[in-house]
Amino acid sequence: MLLIKRNEPHVIFVPYPSQGHINPLLQFAKRLASKGVKATIATTKYTVKSIHSPNISVEAISDGFDEGGFSQAQKADVFLKSFEENGSRTLSQLVKSYENSTHPISCIVYDSFLPWALDVAKKHGIYGAAFFTNSATVCAVFAHIHHSTFSLPVKIEENEPLSLPGLPCLYPLDVPGFIRDPESYPAYLAMKMSQFSNVENADWIFDNSFHELEGEIAKGVSEFWPARLIGPMVPSSYLDGRIEGDKGYGASLWKPLSQECLNWLSTKANQSVIYISFGSMVSLTPNQMEEIAYALISSNMNFLWVVRETEKCKLPKGFIESTKGKGLIVSWCNQLETLANEAIGCFVTHCGWNSTLEGLSLGVPMVAMPQWSDQMTDAKFIDEIWKIGVRPKLDELLGIVRREELLFCLKEVMEEGERSYEIRRNAGKWKDLAKKAVSEGGSSDKAINEFIDSLN
Repeated sequence: MLLIKRNEPHVIFVPYPSQGHINPLLQFAKRLASKGVKATIATTKYTVKSIHSPNISVEAISDGFDEGGFSQAQKADVFLKSFEENGSRTLSQLVKSYENSTHPISCIVYDSFLPWALDVAKKHGIYGAAFFTNSATVCAVFAHIHHSTFSLPVKIEENEPLSLPGLPCLYPLDVPGFIRDPESYPAYLAMKMSQFSNVENADWIFDNSFHELEGEIAKGVSEFWPARLIGPMVPSSYLDGRIEGDKGYGASLWKPLSQECLNWLSTKANQSVIYISFGSMVSLTPNQMEEIAYALISSNMNFLWVVRETEKCKLPKGFIESTKGKGLIVSWCNQLETLANEAIGCFVTHCGWNSTLEGLSLGVPMVAMPQWSDQMTDAKFIDEIWKIGVRPKLDELLGIVRREELLFCLKEVMEEGERSYEIRRNAGKWKDLAKKAVSEGGSSDKAINEFIDSLN
């Protein structure tokens, strides 16, 4: 009889196939690989070629739309139903293909948007771990909805905010819009709620945050959602430096224009440039684009603004020409390299959780301009709780940030003064705490080591 020698544990990671979900799961895979665990990313056929990372294997599974992914499906409910059906089948085949190898799969770490992956793990008698890509605060809110602490739609008033254990009071502008108006994004709300459909059966729950940042919040909801905080899942070179050469996530569905940005930034003084990016999905209204543009002109400050090709038509006529030298408009750039550049003085952000963690981990002050979903809650924490930035007030009639308000906030952060000093001091403090969390013996490092020990 041939004896097969079993080697180190083998963890397979199943991300939701979008940039903001692939990146943190791939970063977790790299953390485990650096500690001697065999790590494999199982992603859709449409995204498989975008992932290149040393020491990480990449395998393809199917979402049923192998030529174009979500854009081929066009509807969220159609895509998710197809992904569950085809993903379950092909992931199961993948697990089976490793059964008689030297590296049988020990655990499936799956994006919490894909709860069916836990059923695959249980079917094969292996561990299943849910990975949540939002803040612990946002996860806590949805965990409470799942456990009927309050029901939807929730009526939140300025004089009667949402109050939950361990969380600060959340006012109307602090919660995802579809909590107040569940009909606004029904497919997305259903996806958010499905994260909790079978999570009590998971062997572990992980969240991309860290104890010093949201430990008390996670503790307050641990009865419903006993998550281990293992973040921030930001490439090691920008934090502890323990993973050699880890300067990027290793996955890009976009083509960054890094060198152009870096060459331009090298001509600017330290902390003199405003970096503006609203991520890969947000589409601003022409009115909001115009207000940002005129605020930048009035500021007379240097700026680097990421504007996708499809959005450039919304810029005021002549804006690019009139700001040459002071401003650079690019369709994409490497955000981590940009934020790490000494020329950057502040980050105007949509407050997606990955962008928030990147800004926080690199100690960059922020101007918080959330557009929807969890971004509203992240913005509250940037401004009021962590005090690492400012949140411009919305024009109540138009529902956008006006140029005068944005200009005021840019000056608050960029120009010398008491508020600017406090923000920069806090940004430095959180940068140090993020680094400490993932460094040897830090809170996140310990949680990851405990996970690895349980697999051996």
